[in-house]
Amino acid sequence: MIRFIENIIRSAVDATVDKAVTRMIRDQYTENLFELVPATTKVGTTNLMEIAMRANQGTSVSRPLGSPIHLSPWEKILFNPCHLFRFPTPENVGIQTSVTIGQRARKPLTLSIPVMIAAMSFGGALSKSTKIALAKAATAVGTATNSGEAGLLEEEREAAHLFIGQYNRGGWMNTPDKYMRLDAIEIQLGQGAQGSSPQRTTAKNIGEDYREVFGLQHGEDALIHSRLPGVNTKEDFIQLVRRLRDESGVPVGLKIAATHHLEKELAIAVEAGVDFVTVDGAEGGTHGGSPTLQDDVGLPTLFAVARTSDFFMRKRVMGDIQLLATGGLVTPGKMLKALALGADAVYIGTAAVMALASEQMVKTVPFEPPTSLVVYSGKMTDQLDVEQAALNLTRYLNACMQEMEQVAISLGKTAIADIAKSDLCTIDPFLAKATGIQLGMVSSEEQEQFFVDTQPAFDDDRPYEHQPVEFSEKQL
Repeated sequence: MIRFIENIIRSAVDATVDKAVTRMIRDQYTENLFELVPATTKVGTTNLMEIAMRANQGTSVSRPLGSPIHLSPWEKILFNPCHLFRFPTPENVGIQTSVTIGQRARKPLTLSIPVMIAAMSFGGALSKSTKIALAKAATAVGTATNSGEAGLLEEEREAAHLFIGQYNRGGWMNTPDKYMRLDAIEIQLGQGAQGSSPQRTTAKNIGEDYREVFGLQHGEDALIHSRLPGVNTKEDFIQLVRRLRDESGVPVGLKIAATHHLEKELAIAVEAGVDFVTVDGAEGGTHGGSPTLQDDVGLPTLFAVARTSDFFMRKRVMGDIQLLATGGLVTPGKMLKALALGADAVYIGTAAVMALASEQMVKTVPFEPPTSLVVYSGKMTDQLDVEQAALNLTRYLNACMQEMEQVAISLGKTAIADIAKSDLCTIDPFLAKATGIQLGMVSSEEQEQFFVDTQPAFDDDRPYEHQPVEFSEKQL
């Protein structure tokens, strides 16, 4: 009987496909459904849908989780395992994973692992239950979670053993009764997915718990300004950093969207005496932001990390100021490469939320997106199992660290912090030139001569792969 039904279905599908293909072959493009294929190929599936959304809604599209464009070529960077030149670490030797942020502060912040939960605010982004689950998981593995641009959510503070709060452009964490309860203060001036643009949550989307945490009146919108209130000059920022350090004793840092002005911004941060700098690359996520801000604004994370690290080295502040990297770091390999390039620790946001939701996503599909479980305005936030979510994120963080430790062993290192740029190579000559990572195409001894021989390729504005490079007899 089953075989009979299967045969009927197969015959029906075969006839339908035959008819569809024949019609696509015979019809002119103007009457042909196949028109969607070249049209979608030309503009891209995401762009096609966002064009339609803009046309329908007449306002900026709010896209969740950041840009889908991969701007940091992490896949072109590889680690160098060792065998005899330097021996791998014995398997019975533990790998040190801890890191201290704000070593000059009266109350430094020490993490068990160099991976933290990124700034994702209660209300503006995530639900209360999601924030609590993130905090529980961070506590379970001995790392910190971040408030995001929000007020002090008591339940999150209680669940987080190590809690970094953002002194933010909305002003909701900017009073001593709140920032004095933090383990580190991160002054938020921008983020990768939104630059320093203002943001507004209208009162109709703000619930009672949101109003209470943010200190808003009924009918009042939640507004994130483009600049920090009271900070209109370089001197204002320097005074703010010094006041917060003196008052709190905890590490005080700066978070910015990574831009091509990076070194100019960092110079002021160094002058202010910050304890850490968080650079958020263009691949950074967000609960919802315009595609233009996400796709067309900012500097990729990889180059932001490399440039910040080089700047700190030139200014001789490595070790005094910790570098925290974030933005599109969704695999342990990418996280570890950012650490090798000079970051002291990394934040993860999108990956943390996905790990947290994991199998609970089945509660939402096929009729709702998975984010409806975790965002503040989601339709199904009451169905998130907080304890299960925290357990899944804890497992994910532990798995990430195990994979990083495996690489460390193969590199012959006994601490994650000891993994450096010299443990990397790249297969891209331009990436090697830009970052100082050695080029894997030739031996270490031949690096300099290779770039001398291929100098015309770097002097020309045309892409490298199109250059007629002449190699020496030795190289051939």
